[in-house]
Amino acid sequence: MTSMETRRLEVLVALARHGSMRNVADALGTTTSTVSQQLSALAREAGTPLLEPLGRGVRLTPAGRRLAERAVDILASVEAATAELDPRAEPAGTVRVAGFATAVRKVLMPIVGDLARIHPEVRIDVREHEPAEALALLSSDAVDLALTYDYNLAPDASAAGFESTPLWSTPWSLGVPADVAAAIGPARRSNPGEWPLPAPDLFQRLRDADWIGNSRNSADEEVLRLVSSMAGFEIRVRHQADSLELVEDLIIAGMGVGLLPADRTPRPGVALLPLANPDLRMRAYARTRRGGGAWPAAAAVLELVRERARNAAGDADQEAQPPKGAPASSAF
Repeated sequence: MTSMETRRLEVLVALARHGSMRNVADALGTTTSTVSQQLSALAREAGTPLLEPLGRGVRLTPAGRRLAERAVDILASVEAATAELDPRAEPAGTVRVAGFATAVRKVLMPIVGDLARIHPEVRIDVREHEPAEALALLSSDAVDLALTYDYNLAPDASAAGFESTPLWSTPWSLGVPADVAAAIGPARRSNPGEWPLPAPDLFQRLRDADWIGNSRNSADEEVLRLVSSMAGFEIRVRHQADSLELVEDLIIAGMGVGLLPADRTPRPGVALLPLANPDLRMRAYARTRRGGGAWPAAAAVLELVRERARNAAGDADQEAQPPKGAPASSAF
């Protein structure tokens, strides 16, 4: 096998993503004839057919699919090496970011002013997406940076192929109607050493409740089903909501119980019960394709996002400390 040109590998990867030579030509700003020539030359270099007829078009052969999968890693390495050749280059370009709403508001929007001041040639495109959606966009090269989350009890295995930067983690609780919490409360007051209850015991007390899952992320339901299985029963997920406000609406209406951030100030009628043994933590990450973080523009955005996450964590720690001499607040 002779050496392969990276440009031809890019065309092959584009065909795997876009499905037809016409779509590839449109995406790369060239002609279908040029695309065909590049792929024919790549097949000669590979020494095996990469395409086969499919109706009036073509599709990748098994060898073509394998080479396209390997080409993603090859091109990522080339991209990283090229960026590293000039690490002092002034960051410039548009960084496309997909992320869940909390991360966009917490660590991305606050850096827009600093980014414009420090790196005026860098722009950000923002898309709000849940983790699976954001990672799919990142995988297909539709975005350059994904802000995602998972739970310590439901790690996101699909993120293994990306470069990941931890941003922050926060405990999550179980949101229940205030009257339900009051019914559980006497056990805490009569047996203070047993509070908080182990999460499976708490779930067992709520086994007859309806439960609220997330309509756009299966991780919430995975956590609920894991803990309920530890308690020896199977939950009944009756509702699904992506909005925390809607989750609270459902809880206030007495329609179910569901997960909510422990650092959230709940509305009247909602109580947050701590989860322990096991505890539940949401973990936020910034993720890029392999080598993508070396691009100066992406690196500039990543650095500011990391700094903002560190500062936000420090502010949260200070807010969590009671005033000197003041009694510590109790959960629930």
